[in-house]
Amino acid sequence: MDVGQFKKIKIFDTTLRDGEQSPGASMNISEKLNLARQLARLGVDAIEAGFPIASEGDFEAVKAIAQEIKGVDIVGLARANEKDIYRAYSAVKYAERPAIHTFIATSDLHLKYKLKMTRDELYERAVSMVKYARSFTENVEFSAEDASRSNLDFLCKVIDGVIEAGATTVNIPDTVGYATPFEFFNFINKLKEGVAGIKDVILSVHCHNDLGLAVANSLSAILAGAAQVECTVNGIGERAGNAALEEIVMALNVRKDIYHAVTGINAMEIYRSSQLLTHITGISVQPNKAIVGKNAFAHEAGIHQDGILKEKTTYEIMTPEHVGRQSNELVLGKHSGKHAFKEKIVSLGYLLSDDEIEDAFVKFKSLADKKKDIYDEDIDSLVAKSHPLEKYELKYVNVVCGDTVAPLSMVKVMIGDELKHSSSCGNGPVDATVNAVERIVDSKAKVIAYEVKSIRGTTEAQGDVSVTVEQNGVHITGRSAHTDIVVASARAYVNALNKLYVYNSVKRHVCSLEIRS
Repeated sequence: MDVGQFKKIKIFDTTLRDGEQSPGASMNISEKLNLARQLARLGVDAIEAGFPIASEGDFEAVKAIAQEIKGVDIVGLARANEKDIYRAYSAVKYAERPAIHTFIATSDLHLKYKLKMTRDELYERAVSMVKYARSFTENVEFSAEDASRSNLDFLCKVIDGVIEAGATTVNIPDTVGYATPFEFFNFINKLKEGVAGIKDVILSVHCHNDLGLAVANSLSAILAGAAQVECTVNGIGERAGNAALEEIVMALNVRKDIYHAVTGINAMEIYRSSQLLTHITGISVQPNKAIVGKNAFAHEAGIHQDGILKEKTTYEIMTPEHVGRQSNELVLGKHSGKHAFKEKIVSLGYLLSDDEIEDAFVKFKSLADKKKDIYDEDIDSLVAKSHPLEKYELKYVNVVCGDTVAPLSMVKVMIGDELKHSSSCGNGPVDATVNAVERIVDSKAKVIAYEVKSIRGTTEAQGDVSVTVEQNGVHITGRSAHTDIVVASARAYVNALNKLYVYNSVKRHVCSLEIRS
C-alpha cells in the first residue's frame, strides 16, 4: 500500500499533563523526564510536558524536558491569562521546538457557572491571550474547553478570532466525554464549514472517555478532517481517562482502507511505553485492554487456538510483534482444543505418543472443568509420572538483605544423590538467589521474565511467582507459590531449569533416534 496517498495525523501526547491528572498518577521530575525520553522514541509529534503554573515541580519538569528532548514539540499548558502564558513560555523556551497551549471554556454552562463571563468578554479574552502567546512563539495552540457542548455559531466566532490572532493549531475538546461518534463527525464538519480560516491551521481534537467513546470520537474526527489527535498512553487521564494513544495508532495502521491516514509512531515502542508508564505510576491496565492488555493477544477457545496455530490472521488482525510484544499466548482452559494442548506439551519439554496425548488431554479437560486457572504445573502433574522432571531439587535458601547491606543468598541444591551448595550476591534477594543457583547448575539459561502475583491479596497471602528462562531460543516458564517471595522465586527458577533439562533430554533422544534410523 502506497503510504504517500495517506494524510499524516499528528500525535499530540498529553500523558505527562492530562494523564498525570489521573488519581494516583503523579510523577516526579526524574520520572517525567524518563517517560518523555520514551515518548520521543515512540515518535510522538508533540509532548505536552505539564502545566508550569501549577507548581514549582511541574515548572522544573517541563523545563528539564524542554532542555533535553529534541525533535519534538515541547508544549506547556496555560489558562488564557498573561501570568499562565508567561510561566509556560518560561519553561518551554529552552526547547528546540517550544509551544504554548492556551485554553478557555466556550460553553454557556462554563461561562455562567465557572467563568462568570459574557460571550463578548470571553471572545476578547481568547483573542487577546492568543496574541500575547504569539509574542513569545509562533507555535500556539488554542483549545475551546467544553467545545462539544458549546453553541456552534459562537464557537465558530471564537475560532475565527483566535486564528486571526495567530493560533497555528485549534483544538476541539470533548471535555466531559459527552459526544457520540456520528454527532462529533458532524460537529467537526460544521466547524470546517463555519470557519473560513480553519483550512490554514492544524485542526486538533481532544476526547475524554466518560462514555467509553474517546477513541471512537477521535477516529470520527479524523474522518471529518482533523489532522491532530490529543491522547495518552494507556488512555490515562481525568476521570475515565483520555483517548488511548495505542488504540488510535493501531486503528489507523490496521484500517488504512477506512481512514486513509498514517502517523509517525514507531509501533514497536508501544508496548514498552505502556509498560514504562505502568511501572512509573503503579496503575496497571485491565487484562482485556486493547493492544497492551495482558489478554490482548491471548487465545483460550479451542477453535481460536486451532485457527491461530494454522494461520495467525484467522483470529489476529495484527501481531503482538507489531506493537513490541512477545508472540501470542495460548491460554489453556476448558475451551481449549487438542491442538493447543499438544503445543503446550511440547513447549514444556515432553515427547508423548498419540495415545499418551489423548490420555493426558482427557485428564486435562476433566481438570479444566474444576479449575479456573490451568498452570504449567497442572500440565506437569498429568504426565510427570511417566516423564519425571526432577533433576534439580532445591533443599535450602537463606537470604541476608536490607537497606544497608548487599543482598547475599546461600542455597543448597540436590543433583541426583549429591548435595551442592553455593552463595552469591545480586541486585536484590531474588537476583542473588538466582545467581547462587546458577553457580551450581551452570545452565547458561537467561532469565527473561519474572512476575509475582498475590494469590489472596493480603500481607499473609502466598506469592505466585513465574520465571521464564531462555536458552538457544527456547523459552520455558517455571512457577511456584509460597508465603516467602524469595523461596517461591527460587522454586520457580528451579522448576524452569528442570523443564529445560527435560526439553533438552527429549531433543537429544529424538536426535539419537533419527541418527540411528
